[in-house]
Amino acid sequence: MRWLRFLILALVAAGFIAATVLLARAFTVDGAEQSAIETVLRAESRGDPAGIVAGINHCAQNVACRSRAQENAVALKRAGKMVVIELNPSAGFSLGSTTGTARVAWRAGNSLPIVQCARVRRAGNVISGLHVELLKISRRIPSASDCPSTY
Repeated sequence: MRWLRFLILALVAAGFIAATVLLARAFTVDGAEQSAIETVLRAESRGDPAGIVAGINHCAQNVACRSRAQENAVALKRAGKMVVIELNPSAGFSLGSTTGTARVAWRAGNSLPIVQCARVRRAGNVISGLHVELLKISRRIPSASDCPSTY
């Protein structure tokens, strides 16, 4: 009878650990999204269209995306260190795949804030693994504006 209690306790502990690991995976996807967006914003602030293209999923094969990257590289190049001021993630807590739009405000050096929108896909699930794909980034939008439905 004593071994049965130990077995039950071991199963409960294993279940708790598994649930904790899966939840930790789900919570780290916000950080991955922020990192993917910041990579592209840094390239924009450097005026680096190749860096922008490299940070956006399938951008190299898309003429419109490459053109937008070139436009953003010219229009958003700023001197100084790029800093994210505010990031509203594309999705809330999710255990599976989602696609949404993140709104980000950033600045470089002493520049005024720049606001952009990023289309983001959070793919996978907590069991097989979640990953983030940046699908598109907008031109600069007015600071008080919400993200448009298309850009």
